[in-house]
Amino acid sequence: QVQLVESGGGLVQAGGSLRLSCAASGRTFSSYERDWYRQAPGKGREFVAAIRWSGGSTRYADSVKGRFTISRDAAKNTVYLQMNSLKPEDTAKYYCYLDGSRLGAANYWGQGTQVTVSS
Repeated sequence: QVQLVESGGGLVQAGGSLRLSCAASGRTFSSYERDWYRQAPGKGREFVAAIRWSGGSTRYADSVKGRFTISRDAAKNTVYLQMNSLKPEDTAKYYCYLDGSRLGAANYWGQGTQVTVSS
C-alpha cells in the first residue's frame, strides 16, 4: 500500500504564505506526475498544480499562476507547494495526487490538508 501524507496547512491572513508538503511512502510505486488539487466547501475538486517527476516540468491553474510554486525532492519522494500572496478564495482542502497510470501503475490520493485564508 502506498501512502501520501500531506502537511503544512493552517490558518493564514490574506497576503500571507504557506508551504504544503506531500510525502509518499510504502511499497514500490511509480510517479509519472505529482499533482495538487483543492476542494472548497460546496464545490468540486479542482486542479492546482502539477510536476512531472522525470524532468520536473510544471503546470499551473490560471488562478494560482505567479503565486504558487510546485517543486519536488526526489530523494525524499516529496512534493511541495509554496503558496504566496494567499487570497480568501484559496481557502480549501488541498489534496496531493500521485499519477502512476501513464507508467502502468496505480494512482493515489492523500487525505488532504486544510488551508484557510482570512480576509
